[in-house]
Amino acid sequence: MLVVAKAPVTGRVKTRLGHSLGMERAAQLAAVALLDTMAVCVSAYGVERCHLALEGDLADAELSDELLAATDGWTVHPQRGDDFATRLVNAHTDTAAASEAPVVQVGMDTPHLEARTLIEAGARLTHPEAAVLGPAADGGWWLLGVGSPALVAQLGDVPMSTARTGELTREALLRAGAQVTDVETLRDVDEVLDAESVAAAAPRTRFATAFGKAAP
Repeated sequence: MLVVAKAPVTGRVKTRLGHSLGMERAAQLAAVALLDTMAVCVSAYGVERCHLALEGDLADAELSDELLAATDGWTVHPQRGDDFATRLVNAHTDTAAASEAPVVQVGMDTPHLEARTLIEAGARLTHPEAAVLGPAADGGWWLLGVGSPALVAQLGDVPMSTARTGELTREALLRAGAQVTDVETLRDVDEVLDAESVAAAAPRTRFATAFGKAAP
């Protein structure tokens, strides 16, 4: 299980959300989203199989003490590369090399994800050509599972954070010889309306509680 994340430092994460709620509040929401995500990953796979590819330093983040405590037992890799697509490819490569197993990867934008979906995605990775994609409602994707890191080699050429990222990611996987199946579509958190929808979908999460306090 791989989580690719950025340390939730004020002014460096969730800036679109920050324009509505304030940068500090947006970073706090990013922090609780990451905590929710990590908890579900541990529930699905156990902490000994969980990897975090991190950009930045959690010591500088909002809720730093809680985030650092949450990484106990995780394998933490620093992100490598000059752009997000390259860092994503390297994160898969590093995790696969350390675990010698298929990799299911998510980000920190879907705190309403469920353990059953992560388990289902992993169960489909039965051979090196297997891939699983979790489409995002905005045209991107929120989950990527691969049976072999070779399948993600061409993702370095895929533009990230666009309305076509999901489509282009699928095409890159197919070019690499992947057999792609989908799991459920989720909405990731970029704007206030996204946060409202996600909080309503998962009212028992820390994210929902924090958003209720942060909402204008």
